[in-house]
Formats: sequence, C-alpha cells, structure tokens
Amino acid sequence: MKVLLLKDVYKLGRAGDIKKVAAGYGRNFLIPQGFAVIATQGALKQVDQIRKRAAERRAVLNNELGGIAAMLEKLTISFPSKAGETGKLYGSITHQMVADAINKKLGTTIDRRQIEVQPIRNLGEHFARIRLTVDLVPEIKIIVHREGETVTVDEPKEEVAEVAPEEPTEE
Repeated sequence: MKVLLLKDVYKLGRAGDIKKVAAGYGRNFLIPQGFAVIATQGALKQVDQIRKRAAERRAVLNNELGGIAAMLEKLTISFPSKAGETGKLYGSITHQMVADAINKKLGTTIDRRQIEVQPIRNLGEHFARIRLTVDLVPEIKIIVHREGETVTVDEPKEEVAEVAPEEPTEE
C-alpha cells in the first residue's frame, strides 16, 4: 500500500514522502493517527504544500528545542550502582532511569522513548542520544560507578547530576 506522509514518522520518513508500507500498518496505524493518507492522484498534487508546511513546523520546533539541546550536550549524568568484581552491574541502567535523571536535573519532560542507548550493564562511561526532533539529536554522557566511589568529571564546563538508582519492584 502506498501512502503519502502528512507528518514526520520516526524510522519511516518525513512529511511529503511517498512510502510503500504494509497494508495493516497503513490502515490500522498511520491513517487513523493522521500520519498519512492513501497516495491517490488528488493527494499527490498536495505534496509540495505538505512539504512546505512540514519544513516550517520543523524550523519552529528546532528553534524552540535548540536551547534544551545545548543544555543536554553539556550534561553528564552519574549513576552509583552495585556491581561485581568484573564491573558487571547487578541489574542495569534503563531508559526510564536516564529520562528521570535528565528531567530532574533540567526540569524538562523527556520521555523514555526519546532516548537511544545500548543497554547499560557495565561500569564506566556510556553515551546516549536524545531524539528531540528528527533533526535535533544531542548526545549526553552517562557515567556508571560503584556505590560509595566519587566521580571526577574531565571537563569543568560539564555538570554532574548524582542520581540514586531505583530499587526494582516486584509486580
């Protein structure tokens, strides 16, 4: 099924793109959510107009979130956690824990789904990408250290946010 995207869709395309998608994905998700319409002759005539409006929306959004992106680039988050002798954590640092630490430090509302990071299961320095918009993806530094140790930051311009890991709850 060919669809015309009305909005930017993560991992699919930008507004104004014509994409071939599975029928169920288009019919059950993209079209009802307002992300796309079926690519008919009438819809294809509006491609330039859709792209122009989307570019304007993207520019406004990038301007609004540019300040947050600059703060995130400078941010270093530190997680004290329990680990074995080899440096392997008892548990892991989750996307939600990273999002909570960022929100607490900066007073923003970053969702866990915006954070792109490999699973953190070892002590050391890790990097995470925060997907604010399609074009704006700042990277933050995450330091995982043993409980009781102190962390020194290499660059004085960066801020360190100490965050105690939440104990896993049994549900």
